[in-house]
Amino acid sequence: MSTPMATSTDRPARPDRRPSALGGFAPAVLGIELRRVLRNRRTLAFTLIMPGVFFLIFGLPQRGQTLDNGRPVTAYVMISLAVYAAMVATTSAGGAVATERALGWSRQLRLTPLRPTAYVATKLATAMTLGLLAVVVEFLVGVAAGVRLPLDVWLLSGLAAWVGSLVFAAFGLFIGYLVPAENVMQFIGPILAVLAMFGGLFVPVEVLPHVLQQVAKFTPVYGMGELARSPLTGDGVSMAAVANIVIWTLAFGVGATRLFRRDTARV
Repeated sequence: MSTPMATSTDRPARPDRRPSALGGFAPAVLGIELRRVLRNRRTLAFTLIMPGVFFLIFGLPQRGQTLDNGRPVTAYVMISLAVYAAMVATTSAGGAVATERALGWSRQLRLTPLRPTAYVATKLATAMTLGLLAVVVEFLVGVAAGVRLPLDVWLLSGLAAWVGSLVFAAFGLFIGYLVPAENVMQFIGPILAVLAMFGGLFVPVEVLPHVLQQVAKFTPVYGMGELARSPLTGDGVSMAAVANIVIWTLAFGVGATRLFRRDTARV
């Protein structure tokens, strides 16, 4: 008895490699990324604990001093360190892609329908979540230390510090794809320290030499610091600061996406 010939309908179906909705961006993947980041004790220590310790060391000794508008200097220090905490948190989360590159994980992702933009968006969302947590923790330390501000100042300054940290979420991804895993923190640490100085997070920009004051206005931290402190100081929102944040975010975001494509071009 002859065996019936297989027809084209009997062939196993090929897996569907068409991109899913949103290019593969999924809440489940984002949840996994968040759990992985929150389990890293060293990252949490540097992003959530150290900025609070800095406030206790440098902010509390200035208790009782006020700004020109009568607001406490301790609030100025707290907001500046909240910006610093957010930028360190988002940069660290974004820079973690260097480890994935070393393990070959990013190359494996190119075998899936996941689009580069969806992958970058997932990393940015993870970094921004950690940045929000960093701002909240810093503000809680300030409250515990006696900082008292109107509700609108808390909300606007916190929102500006958090949204502005998107610059450094993109920066972390950019550096993570630019340098090897073993060198990424050697690049990020000193760069963040220098940028924080130019952004007025450790000392007011006004105490720097005039030339450095002009250079500081073009650095990515400057816009973050100006926007976050404006509700406290009453200086108003500077469009130059907004443009600073937007331009640097776009530059780092586009750069990170291009480096991801280059890094995973061969599979």
